[in-house]
Amino acid sequence: MIDALEQLGVSFTTEDETLIVNGGEWQQPSDLLDCRNSGGTIRLLLGALAGQTIAATLTGTARLQQRPMGRVARPLRAMGADIAGDYAPLQVRGGGLRGIEHTTEVPSAQVKAAVLLAALNADGATTLHEPGPSRDHSERMLRALGVDVRSQANSITLIPNGGALPPTDLTVPGDFSSAAFLIAAAVIVPGSEIHIPNLGLNPTRTGLLDALQEMGADIAIENEHAAGGEPVGDMTVRQRPLRGTEIAGDRVVCMIDEFPAFAIIATQAEGQTIVREAAELRLKESDRIAAVATELRGLGAQVEEFPDGFAITGPQQLAGANVDSHNDHRLAMALAVAGLVARGETNVHNAAAIDESFPEFSTQLMRLGDT
Repeated sequence: MIDALEQLGVSFTTEDETLIVNGGEWQQPSDLLDCRNSGGTIRLLLGALAGQTIAATLTGTARLQQRPMGRVARPLRAMGADIAGDYAPLQVRGGGLRGIEHTTEVPSAQVKAAVLLAALNADGATTLHEPGPSRDHSERMLRALGVDVRSQANSITLIPNGGALPPTDLTVPGDFSSAAFLIAAAVIVPGSEIHIPNLGLNPTRTGLLDALQEMGADIAIENEHAAGGEPVGDMTVRQRPLRGTEIAGDRVVCMIDEFPAFAIIATQAEGQTIVREAAELRLKESDRIAAVATELRGLGAQVEEFPDGFAITGPQQLAGANVDSHNDHRLAMALAVAGLVARGETNVHNAAAIDESFPEFSTQLMRLGDT
């Protein structure tokens, strides 16, 4: 994202753990904008570029080029953006947008965020209706910046003020999706106890937390407060026996990125765990339903795969093996966690994908043990 924005004329500097962003008018990029393997990057950039009077081409890895972008492109086209293609590479020429009323095909925070970014530069209000709840980070941040954003049930309306967004200072909470792998390790490795401070606890993101508490996990949260419009707290997780559960419907959306970790947890829970209505998992950095099932079977687990989910009955003793990340950062981390409870050595191949979201994962994981 930073590399792409720098091509658009945005400058960045860093001081310790602080990122300083110097905005301004965007410029015509001289080359393709490479979004690598990041669906979030390409979709948010597409929305932001739709409101700019420049032309750009967005591309990425072979896997990213297989992921559908039509659900983002269609509302942006309805607003007046010129977008060629429903898969990357995508050519976009923005500007001259008008507000619209649009109903999305599925609940999607990335689609919503893209449309809201475009709506900032549209003529008139934009209203988005979703069939269910989705993550609300974008509207929380826009409100914190003074934008008129109104939410009711599963609908959201943005009324642009025609002005530039003000500069702001923001403390980014700890990312729940990254913490999920450390939480997974703590709930399945006997005798574990970990403490995670300043963790983002946005209720549209914490479906895994809700599922684990339903399964009987020992999780305590203290020092709850707000940061940048987001709920934050300190989490302590201790291992104790878990029982199986069932996830479907709106609950899927609130933990869509956590299912690789959740599948590992399910292998150690007593009874059956079922995931349904999660076909969206097949459109991630990998086909996460097929990839999770394949690699867990490689570790000796029994997994029943459905078109829209999977079922796992536990507890199961995993056996160390050579497994593959399918170039999916979340699957790589989940398999590393599986290795903590597998008998024998587990080797996760193509683990460099972890750097996409959690470069310090290996370091943090080693801090939890003696090796």
